Formats: sequence, C-alpha cells, structure tokens
Amino acid sequence: MYAKILIPIDLAHAEKGKVMIDIARKLGGKNVKITLINVIEDLPAYVANELPGELTQHMKKNAEVELEGMAKAAGLRAGIEIRSGRPATAILEASKNLAVDLIIIASHQPGLQDYLLGSTAASVVRHAKRSVLVMR
Repeated sequence: MYAKILIPIDLAHAEKGKVMIDIARKLGGKNVKITLINVIEDLPAYVANELPGELTQHMKKNAEVELEGMAKAAGLRAGIEIRSGRPATAILEASKNLAVDLIIIASHQPGLQDYLLGSTAASVVRHAKRSVLVMR
C-alpha cells in the first residue's frame, strides 16, 4: 500500500483524472494522502510580453478550481498543487517535496513533438526517484 500519491492532471485531458483517482484509492487504501497537481507551462518571453499580466494568475486560479471540483466530484479531500514551469520538472520537484511513494501519470497518444522531445510521462518515468504508474 502507498501512503502518499501524486496525480498530475493535464486539464486538456481531465477525463483521465477520475480513473487515476480511483486507482490511487485502490492502491493506497482508506488512509492514502492524494495530491492533485497541474503544471502551467511558462510562456516564451516574447508571448508573455504581449499578454495581460494577470493572465497567469487567472490560469492558476482556473486550474485550482478545476482540480478542487474534480476532487469534490470524487468525494476526495486531496491536496492541490498548481505550479508553473516545465511539466516533468515541476512534477518531479513536487514528488520530492511532498515525499510521495507513487506518481500516477497519464500517457497520451504521442505526436511528432513527443518523438523529438519526449513526453512528460516518459521524462517523469526516466527521472523519478520513486515508483511511477503510467496510465493509458
């Protein structure tokens, strides 16, 4: 059984969140501490300069509301983490800071950029210092 589980949620594929939460509950039991995390990628400087300054704060607030709604719909009291930066790096940092036992991450159908750069899930699997469960 796992005591602390981190679930990165890509809000563009939020439908996978419920399934990952269900799996986390089964793997962790009734006392598991689940943390949902969403990472907002940093915008290139030339793009960020053209956008309103409060846009990032608005995106973070929306992500927080989405994750809280997902947890509530699942009847779960989960920790919520909203971070910015490169997704794989932020997920790995959160897993270390929270001292989780397991990361449950979704894998998506790879596109051309994934073959050239590597997907977030692949990067997390390669560099994680704890167990990672990849969901398809």
